[in-house]
Amino acid sequence: MMNLTARLDPVLAVAGANARDVDAAARFPTEAVHALRESGLLGLTMPQDAGGLGGGPHELVEVLSALAGACGSTAMIYLMHISAVMPVAAAPPAGLPGVVADMASGRALASLAFSEPGSRSHFWAPVSRARQNDAGVLLDARKSWVTSAGHADVYLVSTRTAAADTVDLYAIPAGHPGVEVSGEWRGMGLRGNASSPMTFAGEVPEENRVGAAGGGMDLMLQTVLPWFNLGNASVSVGLSRAAVEAAIHHTSAARLEHLGESLAALPTVRARLAKMSIELAVTTAYLHQAAGRLAEPRDDTMLHVLGVKAAANDAALSITDAAMRVCGGAAFSEHLHIDRYFRDARAGHVMAPTADVLYDFYGKAITGQPLFDSPSAAVNAPA
Repeated sequence: MMNLTARLDPVLAVAGANARDVDAAARFPTEAVHALRESGLLGLTMPQDAGGLGGGPHELVEVLSALAGACGSTAMIYLMHISAVMPVAAAPPAGLPGVVADMASGRALASLAFSEPGSRSHFWAPVSRARQNDAGVLLDARKSWVTSAGHADVYLVSTRTAAADTVDLYAIPAGHPGVEVSGEWRGMGLRGNASSPMTFAGEVPEENRVGAAGGGMDLMLQTVLPWFNLGNASVSVGLSRAAVEAAIHHTSAARLEHLGESLAALPTVRARLAKMSIELAVTTAYLHQAAGRLAEPRDDTMLHVLGVKAAANDAALSITDAAMRVCGGAAFSEHLHIDRYFRDARAGHVMAPTADVLYDFYGKAITGQPLFDSPSAAVNAPA
């Protein structure tokens, strides 16, 4: 098992020290991202022969859960990087020969640019369409939510192909002509992840395509979705754990002086803490089981991919809500950080694919129906 402590602890210290200011000012966590670059963790799941650490799903769960407890915005930035680098590492674009090594070393922070206003949380269905010309591909893609917008070094952009009803993915450097941040981000939660709208308009070399022509959907579903869903669930679990720990600490320390006892002496408070802790334990076990399915695939791996994000997102809503209630006014005063965990947890729930969409997909999978209505995008459920 990889020992991540020496790499992770300095990042957690920086992320935790700046988390309150990042949230209050809704600013990008520059200090924590710099620490991530220096730590080597941007290459955590990338192959060792590409300069990465060669880690897998279990290591990702460990890192992201801990990061989320320190700073949810930093955790989401890191998750989007991992979700973007995995398909690039699997199918490197010929036009960017050094991009995989740059991502693995920390020189390049990556992010996904999938969601569009026209298809909203249906990330698999971009409405933008590329046009072919003699020099390459002309893009006119308007993306609605791009984490690390204006801060990432490379964006993985989806678009429909010009000639067929398929999807292509392109790796586009931040400095490429036509790449612009087109709005501001002021969110309820994950306020520092710079999840702003962006436009990708202009000519892109065909050699920047990731994977085969028309192969973007397969990369989305077979590579991006598993890593993203597992990582998003890890963020939810990390936020939940931080909320449980803060609630237990506060209710055990806070005193009801007229009764001469702590808040935790109240049966109703203890019962709520118990339910939170049990729900966290159950969700954590499912998260680790899902990581195991990705590490060693089985027939039910896709079910775990679909279920783990939805289950962890719902658990985070329930647990952080209970933490707010059990800690009362102290939770609203911000010094416990529970209000931040509460708000950050809600962002993951509506992040594409949303929990509601995943429950629908899971239902289709267990009843033998294709996940998508479009024949070109249909994915049959596993037996």
